[in-house]
Amino acid sequence: MSKIKTEVESFTLDHTKVKAPYVRLITREQGPKGDVISNFDLRLCQPNETAVPTAGLHTIEHLLAGLLRDRMAGVIDCSPFGCRTGFHLITWGEQTTTEVAKALKSSLEAIANDIEWEDVPGTDKYSCGNYRDHSLFSAKEWCKQILSEGISDDPFERHVV
Repeated sequence: MSKIKTEVESFTLDHTKVKAPYVRLITREQGPKGDVISNFDLRLCQPNETAVPTAGLHTIEHLLAGLLRDRMAGVIDCSPFGCRTGFHLITWGEQTTTEVAKALKSSLEAIANDIEWEDVPGTDKYSCGNYRDHSLFSAKEWCKQILSEGISDDPFERHVV
């Protein structure tokens, strides 16, 4: 018998059935005052086949924090998965997976093509808890790879936006 009583949806997902890169709605929850939050799975690479190296993922994380907020309303947080295959995106409201996929695609295009080191926020010891572990080169290369595969707004069928 498990000592953990609460089932977490992400751990019930069959990771062998998904086709990354994709955006997937994990859950929508309504607070006691009616506020709605949405939790999205921004899967950048295929689970159990590859993972973004830590330094590149860390840099992508810092950049997505601002780039996604610039491209869509209601972003609360964008945090990497421990498995290094993508991110949780938490938002206010009820965006569609297509809207999120378009914002993600645009953000990754900016990282791949436009961002320079001076543009990466939080890269010193005052603003980052592990400031030495960044790689813009890795972030750019991974973004190019992800974009070349296309971002789907469906986790099981390739429907590239």
